[in-house]
Amino acid sequence: MKLPPLKPARILRRYKRFLADVEYEGEVLTVHCANTGAMTSCWKPGAEVEISFSDNPKRKLPWSLERVDMGAGWIGVNTSRVNTIVAEGIECQCIRELSYLPF
Repeated sequence: MKLPPLKPARILRRYKRFLADVEYEGEVLTVHCANTGAMTSCWKPGAEVEISFSDNPKRKLPWSLERVDMGAGWIGVNTSRVNTIVAEGIECQCIRELSYLPF
């Protein structure tokens, strides 16, 4: 999976639908959360998360919440990445049910 470099953090809280506070290297950061759902079943305060940094000057927040670990594996929560990840899986024929499709 092609993702930007991911940094480990711990989620503290999520609020206002698109914002989350995380602890990263001893500092509290407000990060963008692209997932519009409640996400109540895929994170809890203190959960390990991974965040990515963007130096795009047009962004209001430079950090994004990417993945959450709830103990049974990582959950991708950045819904803006779904199409890219699925396309990559189809192209490399990693999704067996779709591997017969021509490109």
